[in-house]
This record gives sequence, C-alpha cells and structure tokens, in this order.
Amino acid sequence: MISKRIIPCLDVRDGRVVKGVNFAGLRDVNDPVTLAKFYNEQGADELVFYDITASAEQRGLFTDILKAVASEVFIPLTVGGGINEVQDFERVLNCGADKVSVNSGAIRNPRLIEEGAKRYGSQCVVLSVDIRRVGDQWNVFAKGGREDTGIEALEWIRQGESLGAGELVINSMDTDGVKQGFDLPLLKAITEISSLPIVASGGAGNVADFVELFQLPNIEAGLAASIFHYGEVKIPDLKQELANEQIAVRV
Repeated sequence: MISKRIIPCLDVRDGRVVKGVNFAGLRDVNDPVTLAKFYNEQGADELVFYDITASAEQRGLFTDILKAVASEVFIPLTVGGGINEVQDFERVLNCGADKVSVNSGAIRNPRLIEEGAKRYGSQCVVLSVDIRRVGDQWNVFAKGGREDTGIEALEWIRQGESLGAGELVINSMDTDGVKQGFDLPLLKAITEISSLPIVASGGAGNVADFVELFQLPNIEAGLAASIFHYGEVKIPDLKQELANEQIAVRV
C-alpha cells in the first residue's frame, strides 16, 4: 500500500510566507527558510513552494529565496509560480526543486505540459489547478486565483493528463483557508475522470478532515498551510492519528 503524504505549503509573496481565506486577505506568517527547516524536521513528506504573485506580476520566480529554502530541506520540493516556458523548468530545477508545478503558464500554452514531460519526465510535471464553483460547473482560475478563465475544470484536467502531467494538485478556492474540510465533491469528481495521483489542497481544519480525505481513491496526499503554520495541527501527531486509523503513512 502506498503511504499517504502530508505536505505543508509555503505561499510566498515579497519574500515572506503568507496565508489568507479563499485566496484573499493575505496575512504575513513567517520567513520561508525558517518554516522550510521546521517542516523538514517535523517529518513532512514533501514541501510545496509557490511564488504566488509571479504570474500576476508577469515576472520570473524569486530564485534566491528558492535556493535558500532548498538548502534547508531533504525531502522532495515542488515549486511553482511564473513557470511559462521550458527554460523556467531548468531554472527552478537548478535551484533545488524536484518537481515543477505549472498553472497559469500551462493555461496560456497547454503544450508547456507536453514539452516539460518530454524533456524532464512526467514525474517532474505537476499540474496545479485553482478551481472555484461558478454556477453549475467548476471553473479553472489563473494568476493566483484572480482570473476566471471560463475553462471547465474536469475537461482541463483530462487535457493535462493527456499531455503528460504526472500529478495533480487540486486547489479548491471555495474551501481554501476555511478549515471546514477538503472539497470532497470536487475531489470525488476528479477521481472519477483521472487516474493521476492527486494532492488535495484547501480546507483542512483538523485531523478528522485528513482521515475523511484519504477514504477517496487516488488521493495520495493532503496539502495544508494554516493549520501547520499556526501549530493547530502538528505533523507528527497527525501522522500518528492517521496510522491509528489504519491509513498508511511514513511515521
């Protein structure tokens, strides 16, 4: 049985980790290097680093901060923000990333997924999708959740998988930061149309939310920020509780 992964997320703006609710009202949390070192020591399985304003500001990712973060962790590191061409893969991988997360850049140019997969392997290409319910469908949002693309999320995920993405990070904007549980209806719908490993993001409030999440098929990881950043849930305690529930984790 594949062990479930617990992944803290560092949303970085202007060199600081920030967190909000529903992708808005961002508040300062901490220094990214300090947090990265802490999570590495706490037993996180992976770490995600997003430069959350790179796409909206039409610039490259801050590689100096990324290098400093990568120097403190000895677990897989997924990096995203401002990934618009294959050369951006090279840049962040050379800074210490293990996987590259594509979002807005892939929406503008879906072939970016295919080109990245051909050059670096599908295992390196993570399709991160920011999703919000609009009317009777789920829509894909771009530029850090600022822009409704009008693209139907399930169809975009199908396309991303066919182009060679190796993993999905599903960011529910409706549940982000609310701490009332993961967006299970959305996640269930995605498991029914995709065979890719899914990292669920948005809504974790307590241990029970992770227990419920891991009942769904293909959900290989739970990603969270607020509850880890503010010490509301500690990773060693979470993993022990999951193990007690007969959910395979690396303790």
